[in-house]
Order: sequence, then C-alpha cells, then structure tokens
Amino acid sequence: MRTRSIPIWVLGIAVLGVALAPGGAAPVRAAAAQPPDSHRPIAAVLHITGAIGPATSHYVQRGLATAEADNDRLVILEMDTPGGLDTAMREIIQAILASPIPVVGYVFPPGARAASAGTYILYACELAAMAPATNLGAATPVEIGGQSTPQPAPASPQPGAAGSSSTSSGAALTTMERKEINDAVAYIRGLAELRGRNAAWAEQAVRGAASLPASAALADNVVNLIARDVPDLLERLNGRSVKVGTQTVVLDTHDVTTQQIEPDWRTRLLSVITHPTVAYGLMLIGIYGLLLEGYNPGAMLPGVVGAISLLIALFAFQILSVNYAGLALIAVGAGMIIGEFFFPTYGSLGIGGLIAFVVGSIILFDTDAHELNLAIPLIAGVATAGGLILAGLVYLATRSLRRPVVTGREAMVGARAEAFEDFAERGRVRLGGELWNAHTSAPLTAGQAVRIVRVEGLTLWVEPA
Repeated sequence: MRTRSIPIWVLGIAVLGVALAPGGAAPVRAAAAQPPDSHRPIAAVLHITGAIGPATSHYVQRGLATAEADNDRLVILEMDTPGGLDTAMREIIQAILASPIPVVGYVFPPGARAASAGTYILYACELAAMAPATNLGAATPVEIGGQSTPQPAPASPQPGAAGSSSTSSGAALTTMERKEINDAVAYIRGLAELRGRNAAWAEQAVRGAASLPASAALADNVVNLIARDVPDLLERLNGRSVKVGTQTVVLDTHDVTTQQIEPDWRTRLLSVITHPTVAYGLMLIGIYGLLLEGYNPGAMLPGVVGAISLLIALFAFQILSVNYAGLALIAVGAGMIIGEFFFPTYGSLGIGGLIAFVVGSIILFDTDAHELNLAIPLIAGVATAGGLILAGLVYLATRSLRRPVVTGREAMVGARAEAFEDFAERGRVRLGGELWNAHTSAPLTAGQAVRIVRVEGLTLWVEPA
C-alpha cells in the first residue's frame, strides 16, 4: 500500500504554527549569582534591554509568573531602554500591577536610561531605583513617522522640572493629539499616585518631554533610592515597606540570593522575527520567492520558501507598530516592478514601482524607538539592487529592438531562395528545405538563385538575385 508524502510547505506552516502559538516554555533560570542554598530566599532578576516590543512583554509576563510560582521574595526589573511600543508597555505594567510579589524597577548599569515607555514602567513598580549616571523621562507620545507631537510651552515650570528639557514648538494641538497626550498624562499620573511618587513631574515628562538624572530624580521623589549595583540595592531595600495589592509588606532582603531569569526559546524566536529588519527581509524573500515560482511553475523550492517567509513577515507586521500606508505602498511598488516584466513600458512602471517601494519602506514602521525602525542603508541597498535589475531589463529590452527579425514573414523578405523549376510567371521555389508557390516578373530557370521581395499568404514574390 502506497503512502502519500506530506508536502514540505504543509510541514513548514505546521512548524511555524507551533512555534508562534500562545504559551510556550517557561523562562529559564540561570545560575545563581551566589552559591545556591535551598533555605535562602531568592530575588528574581529580569532585564529590559533595548526597545520594548512584543518579545519584551512576553518575557516580563512569563518571568513574573515564574517568580510567583517559585515563591520568590521579590523581583528586580533591571532597565536600560529608549522606550518602545505602547501596547507592549501597557501589558508589562498590567503584569506588574497584578503581581503578588513586590517588583523593584532598577535603571542599571551606570549610563543606562529608562526613557519614554521605560518611565511609565518605572513608575508602575512598587519601588523605583537608579544607578549613578543614569536618567529617565522624555515620555511624550509621538506621531506616525517618529516625530514628536508639538507641545505648547508650559505657562510655568512644574515642580521637579529642574534640569529637564522641553521640545516646545508652540504649535496648536489637533483633537487627536490632545486625546493622546491627555490619555498618557492620566495614565502616568495614576501610576504616580498609586506608588506615592511625584505626579507633577510625571505629567511634565509627558507634556514637555522632561528628563532627569538620578540625583535630581531622587531629590524630587521621582524614584525612591540610588544604588551602585544589585548587592547595594538589596541592602538599601531591607526594611522598607511597600504596598502590594491591598497588603503592606516589609521587605527583608538581608540574606536574599539573586537569580537571573533568562528568556525562553519562544521569546528569543519572537524577538528575532519581530525585529523590523528581519521582518522586512522576510517580506522581500516572500515576494521574490513567489515571483520565481510563477516564472518556473513546479520548481517548488522558491514557492515554499516564499510562502513561509511571507507568512512569518505578516505575523511580525501584525504585532509590530506598522504604518499600513507604508505597507500598501510597498505592495503597490512590488506589483508595478513585477508588471515591468510583462508589459513593454521601458522602465516607466519599474521606476514608479521602485519609488513607491522606497517611500513605503521608509514610513513602514511607526514608533519612536529607533531600534524598531528600518535602517536607511538597508533600504538604500535594496533600492540600489532593484534599480540595477530594472536598468538591466530596460537595456535588454532596448537592445532587442535593434536586432533584426529572425522569425515570421518579416524575416523572409530579402532572404535568398532557389528556383525549383523553370517558369516565366508562376512556379515553385525552394526555401529552407520547403517548396513555396512563387510569382516572378522575370523568367527563371531551375536552380537559379532568387531574392524574396514580399510575402502574400502562401505565395512568395521573387526576382532574380
């Protein structure tokens, strides 16, 4: 009995579905910073590094759940981030607020920052700490394209705004911009009031993009303490009271052992495929793979690779902050470039498609975090490669116009033939091993060379060569 093999593209899609399905393995605990002791309490250490996205949100949520399941004493959330996506930030904050274990936000190492979305997360933690030479703030929402929403200059300095900066333009805000700003202000003020920290400065960080160094943040009650490193942080946390849910908890960190929680394989995979550069490359592979499969039906490999790459790219676009106008421009540009292969436009379709593709690529991702934007050199490289391919197509098309016709009736005019028999007006001639009816204005003899003057149906008009 013969068994039918499963197509490779079905297996690829099945593996993709399993990898990207909800759930996944729990985060992995790394080796303890101190010698393990089953009787000593543990402080779980999580890391937010780089731009905040879906992978970061998944990692923090799973890490908090793991710490809760293992009955850890507290969670230290080390932060060094320029900000990121609003949806991922809110998911992290909701997980922190729902955690039954105290969460301490810590801007670390020296030189790190908790900007934009990182400021909101730091305000959400029960306690906020900073290392020397760190900063936080600049929490203003931004518009599509990465430009800051213009803010009118504040009437008077807000408390705690010393050392801050404001990118004020004095321009009037639109209704949508006012809604975004007011929503962000209400959100961060609610977090500040919940944790008993400086709500006025939090509002200034949103409205005026204010920023503070660690020392000023401590003086203005934006953070609770400054610590050189994690051991120093644990020592300073000992004996402090925090409110977790409806209960007040006194922290006992005298003999706490720290233990790092590393991302699981699914989080690492998600962080790779949702990187804008990777998602953009997968989209290009998908488009060209399907194009090659269309040119060579049955080749299979280009179609399989293209289909799987395009599916992964669409998944990444679904959870990235995508400007769908940019995505539409890329689709239109790709369609116009493909159309150049089929229609003799001599570059007009291709050039228009290339322009649309480049513009769409530039505005594709909508976020203020530079790490989540496409690099201009990458777009330039793709555009240059596409332009060279397009120039080659135009060159081949124009060169083919200058070539003499080698097939059809046009190629027969002017060709040499041979009289098959003697005739004075109508007879037969031999052309390329075939006998053709011929008409001549001058008598011909068998074997005489003749030249074809014109072709009418199946009759050749000839004359002596």
